[in-house]
Amino acid sequence: MSGFRIGKIFGINIHVDWSWLLIFALVSWSLASMFGEVHQEWDALTRWVLALAAAFLFFLSVLAHEVAHSVVARARKIPVRNITLFMFGGVSNIQKEPNSPLSELVITIVGPLVSFFLGFVFLLIGAGSTFLADGALTSASQLLSRSGPLSTICIWLGSVNILVGVFNMIPGFPLDGGRVLRSILWAVTGDLVKATRWASWVGQIVAWLFILAGMSMLFGAQIPFLGQGLFNGMWIIFIGWFLQNAAAQSYRRVLIQEVLEDVPVRRMMDTDVPVVPANIAVKTLIDNHIMQTDQRAFVVFDQEKMVGMVTVDDVQKVPVEARETVLVREIMTPSSKLIVIAPEENASDALNRLQDQNIRQLPVVTGNRIVGLLRRRDIVRWLEFQSQIGS
Repeated sequence: MSGFRIGKIFGINIHVDWSWLLIFALVSWSLASMFGEVHQEWDALTRWVLALAAAFLFFLSVLAHEVAHSVVARARKIPVRNITLFMFGGVSNIQKEPNSPLSELVITIVGPLVSFFLGFVFLLIGAGSTFLADGALTSASQLLSRSGPLSTICIWLGSVNILVGVFNMIPGFPLDGGRVLRSILWAVTGDLVKATRWASWVGQIVAWLFILAGMSMLFGAQIPFLGQGLFNGMWIIFIGWFLQNAAAQSYRRVLIQEVLEDVPVRRMMDTDVPVVPANIAVKTLIDNHIMQTDQRAFVVFDQEKMVGMVTVDDVQKVPVEARETVLVREIMTPSSKLIVIAPEENASDALNRLQDQNIRQLPVVTGNRIVGLLRRRDIVRWLEFQSQIGS
């Protein structure tokens, strides 16, 4: 995912993916249309202002759901990289698997509970105020049609938050319901990988049911709770496709972490560390080092002491006309700011560090001495080799 950062909540970075802007616009448009059908007396400006407000509050509710996951995860000493809002709602980027089935269950269940809580609170505010104003009503449509602007928004927010809670409890990994299922399977089998594999299979079955339901809707079938029609059918197919991929990728991620868990970094690091002097020009770095090798990162030395690291990404930031005068020391990342790892640490921790910092390589150090370089491609090559030999 790519997008932009909008702030922090409880020390957790909040990001918005560009796809969120599309779904925000679609939700707002859909709500403006619905409000126009229910409240024909409202003018266009009123409908759109209320639709935008309701859509914004809905995504705040989704954010609250994800913040609950993240806060509980951090309370249980599990790092959280960030929370990202995107077209399917939100996702908490929790950096490693929980250390027990109970932790998995607690971290997971708190999200849907927040959605159910918000749903009932909004319904109580919206429906309660309308009931007190107009007395007993006979149908949901009458409830909405007799509601004022605030009550209408609250009734919709209440209903949609409950639907979010119910949808997330579908036992399709990696939805919350699938993670609850995995925690139960994990507790029964005592094997996280096996539990993830089974939960992933259930998740993929659920995903294919969504896809088949969406295809049926394209041909006019009326599916309970999902509706019918071209747009709804395509959307359900898209959700199914996303869930199918997410389930398969989640299992692969757990499997990779399991394979790397007891493998020390020294077994896959490159001990032939590419080095360059700190006082050479960037153009010299390009001509004599980058173009002459397949390396993308170089350890920078000055007077036989490591002072930093320079990468191809650093070089690309230097204007072409300045590359003959700008020195490597001016563009390198100083040693004090480098993310490093020790040779005896687990490769799974190294992979988490690479992903968390969004970098391609880690210097491997013992004390103040660099003994190797671990790159993403080294881990990939090692995994491919293990796959080929059946280990």
